[in-house]
Amino acid sequence: MSRTCQVTGKKRQIGHKVSHANNKTKRTFNTNLRSARLFSESLKRYVSMKVTANGLRTIEHNGGIDGWLLSQTPSKLSTTLRKVREQVAEATKAAK
Repeated sequence: MSRTCQVTGKKRQIGHKVSHANNKTKRTFNTNLRSARLFSESLKRYVSMKVTANGLRTIEHNGGIDGWLLSQTPSKLSTTLRKVREQVAEATKAAK
């Protein structure tokens, strides 16, 4: 999972660079991947993850990292994010 977004699952793609003479050479299209530290309101700490710019927008659209994690099924998450999701779920239960 080196160049994969942990939120959207986007990976780098392979295509062609096409010249004016229509010569094609292989090239890669990299994702806009960032290492982000997102603050979890329920855990009161930061969660580090590799995420694309589009993934950050998705997280903010769902109300932050806590809302996004709770809206996802655990089977779609990576092993590290599954553990964080369990911790967030326990913290929100304890707060209620």
